[in-house]
Amino acid sequence: MTTRRGPVLAAVLSWWTVALEGFDLVTFGAIIPTLLETGYLGMGVAETTFIATVSLLGVGIGASGIGPVADLLGRRVGLIGSVALFTVFTLLQPLSPSAAVFAGLRFVAGLGLGACMPVALATMAEVTPPRHRARSATITMTGYHVGAVATSLATLAVLPHWQWLFWIGGALGLVLLPLLWLALPESRPAGARSVPRVPLSALVRAPYLRPGIGLWVGSFMGLLLVYGLLTWLPQIMRAAGYSLASSLGMLLIMNVGAVVGLLLAGWVADARGIKPATLVWYVVAAVFLALLSVPMTNTLLLNAVVFVAGVFVFSAQVLIYALAAHLHPRDVRATALGLTAGIGRLGAILGPLLTGSLVSAGLGHPWGFYVFALVALLAVAAIALVPRNPPVIEN
Repeated sequence: MTTRRGPVLAAVLSWWTVALEGFDLVTFGAIIPTLLETGYLGMGVAETTFIATVSLLGVGIGASGIGPVADLLGRRVGLIGSVALFTVFTLLQPLSPSAAVFAGLRFVAGLGLGACMPVALATMAEVTPPRHRARSATITMTGYHVGAVATSLATLAVLPHWQWLFWIGGALGLVLLPLLWLALPESRPAGARSVPRVPLSALVRAPYLRPGIGLWVGSFMGLLLVYGLLTWLPQIMRAAGYSLASSLGMLLIMNVGAVVGLLLAGWVADARGIKPATLVWYVVAAVFLALLSVPMTNTLLLNAVVFVAGVFVFSAQVLIYALAAHLHPRDVRATALGLTAGIGRLGAILGPLLTGSLVSAGLGHPWGFYVFALVALLAVAAIALVPRNPPVIEN
């Protein structure tokens, strides 16, 4: 990118794309209590769990598959195609005649949603100086949680007419598409259509295999936490005796904490190192997730614990993406980010499924939070295996 205007446009449009992903992916979790209470299209806990699972399966496939496309054809093509796909299928979801069709539309929309984030993060990594790479990732990902906060507020405003959430998300995608087409600059340098200097197969060989395994396992655990919480937190807190408004309010508070955490995490990681910051973030996340298992009658204290949990849980996962961008060269960066996100999405699938099983068994509170705390500690163990600096390639 040759002008100062290019990086600014890339940053703004990447942020908007990630914000739409956050808005859409949190939407279904926010409306689960309403779908269950109304029995919409015959949906019960099993049906909503299945829909959440196939949606995240689509997200995982989209994230894993977009990397080679974006590395070979460019970030611009990848981002526009991804946004177009999820926009169209998001608009169609409220028109579903059955739960099965709803699930199918969520799956296809998930393909586009999953593809967006790796391309946006790869774009930002390339228009940002390396010393600010962690901040570029975390600032971009604030969009995800701003979108999630917007979902929480919009849900409170439109319920019981939840269909408006999908129409709002789709409409925002329709506005974004022409802006991406007209204004998004291509981050690939001239001549990049040649064979990459670093082959994609290098990601499964030394010296990239070891950090890759640590990143993949860490991302799996991190996204299990993120999506288990985003999908089921309102229902878990309802089962613990809180009102629907209070439960949705906690989802809002947790996502506000996530935005604060992302801004803090990027600054700390650039100053102290991405790997050490990631380890500290997951340890603190484990502590506060465990605290949420304790019954609290003091609303202020409960909301404070929810807020701090949000500060650390969500930004810890984004630091893994920043670490992946830091450890891999440009030629395979989008693919490395896509694999990290895509394999991690298996955890995103397991998270709602596992949490939904606990909720179905009446164990969502407190056992859900015990499981979340253990998963955070497993993420610590995985990231401990990852080197702090990029591997040295011997010629």
